[in-house]
This record gives sequence, C-alpha cells and structure tokens, in this order.
Amino acid sequence: MEPGNHTQVPEFILLGLSEQAELQPLLFALFLSMYLVTFTGNLLIILAITTDSHLHTPMYFFLSNLSFVDICFTSTTVPKMLMNIQMQTKGITYEDCIAQVYFFMLFGGLDNLLLTVMAYDRFVAICHPLHYTVIMNTRFCGLLLLAAWVLTLLDALVHALMVLRLSYCTELEISHFFCEPNQVVQLACSDTFLNDLVMYLATGLFGAIPLTGIIFSYMKIVSSILRISSAGGKYKAFSTCGSHLSVVSMFYGTALGVYVSSATTDNSRASAIASVMYSVATPMLNPFIYSLRNKDIKQALRKLVS
Repeated sequence: MEPGNHTQVPEFILLGLSEQAELQPLLFALFLSMYLVTFTGNLLIILAITTDSHLHTPMYFFLSNLSFVDICFTSTTVPKMLMNIQMQTKGITYEDCIAQVYFFMLFGGLDNLLLTVMAYDRFVAICHPLHYTVIMNTRFCGLLLLAAWVLTLLDALVHALMVLRLSYCTELEISHFFCEPNQVVQLACSDTFLNDLVMYLATGLFGAIPLTGIIFSYMKIVSSILRISSAGGKYKAFSTCGSHLSVVSMFYGTALGVYVSSATTDNSRASAIASVMYSVATPMLNPFIYSLRNKDIKQALRKLVS
C-alpha cells in the first residue's frame, strides 16, 4: 500500500473483544441486550420528562438531553459490532471508521460537558437556592446546552480531520470493538506527533477542566449541606445530587481507568474490555440510577406506563 494515499485504505479490521468463535453468540446476546436496555431506558426517561409538566425544570431538562446523548453514544459503536458478529466479518471501511471516530468524540464529549453543567445546576440549587430560578432561567439553560454542542462539534471535527491527514500502510488491525481514536492514530505509519499533541490538549480542555469544575461544585455543595442544621434537610439535599454523583463517578472513574491503563500497558485487548464500562455500561445504568433514586422520575414513569 502506498503511504500517503488515503484512497487505497480499503478497510480496518476490528478484532473485537474476543477472537474465539464459540464466544461470539454470547457476546452478540449480551451486547444486544445491553443496547436494547440502554435505548429503552433512556427513551423512557426522555418521554417521562417531556410529558410531565412538573419535570420541566433545568435539572430534568439536562437529564433528558443526557439520555438522548447516551442513546447516540451507544448507537455509534454497538450496532456495528453486532452486525459484524452476525455477518461473521471484522471489517469496517475507512469512511465508516472516520465517522465512528467523529461521533464517538462528539457524543463522548457531550456526555462529559452535560455532566459538568448538571453539577453546576446542583451547585446553584443547593448553594444559592434563593437565586436559582433567576440564574438557571430558560435562556441561560439553552445557552449552556448550545455551548456544549458547539464545543464538542468543533472538538470532534478537529479529531476527525487530524485522522484524515494520516497515512496507513499494511497494519490495519484494531484490537477493539470500534474505531477507538487512540488506536486508529497508533496504526498510522506517518508522523503522529501533531495528533498526539491535539489529543493531550483536548484531554486537558474537555477532561481536566470539566472534572475540576465538578469537583469544585461538589466541594461547595458538601460544605453547604454540612451547615444545614436538620438531619432531614441534609438528607433531602444529598438525595437531589446523589444520582448525579453516582453517574459522574462511574463515567470518569472507568474512562480515566481505561486511559491510564492503556498508557501503562501494551495490552490493548484489556483496555477494550475496560472501555465497555464507560461506553456501554454507564449509558445503560444511567436510567436505573436516576429512576431508582428519584421519586419524581418514578412517579412520571408510572404515569407514562399507565
């Protein structure tokens, strides 16, 4: 294959989570079940929030958007994996791989920024309750959502364009179940210094800064809650942000674990298995976490079902 000529890249090979033939039906059943639960659970959350006027508040507005993004995030990777298992093939075209990189960065980044915005919403609600409706007005919430979309669209576009500039030779096997951006870059036979630089900068901007914002918000929230005199008041305040804190811990904990392990070990298959946690398991568990710990959501779901 001629280096530098991208049109001659026919397809990448996705090695998946396991190459053992006897495990493929089990993987297909497992991921199909997880995908259907993710899609159905998050769709129910969206429908419950949109149909119940009592839930038309900033917190639930951002939660419905998070559910929509989670559906899109899983739909970026899982359907292609299921199709490959069903058709007993491992290939993904160059164009589809670039598209996967783009949408994975887009919806992963949106997940990240929406969790940050939701942390800010809880910070205002608990630390500045008298000014909450003034600060978190409809226009400001819309601007926060728009800013999240614009920033992640630009970030995903930059990553996709940076991959397009790379040349590939003969080694086109990806030890993953989707075109994970880091591994796609590592396969290139041209210089990847600029790609690595952009990746580190993006991790700082879209990883470290939002995480710092979330930690700061929760430090202020905990400080405010500890000043509440009644035990009932403390419990009520903690319960309003407990679900969000659980989701944040799962998303960031597993994502950071994957990238720290991939930086310290050459076992890319182990990283692929670990990445299932934040790319598939977390979006699947989000509806359960929010519905089980939230009385308003449970009531809205009961109304929706009945």
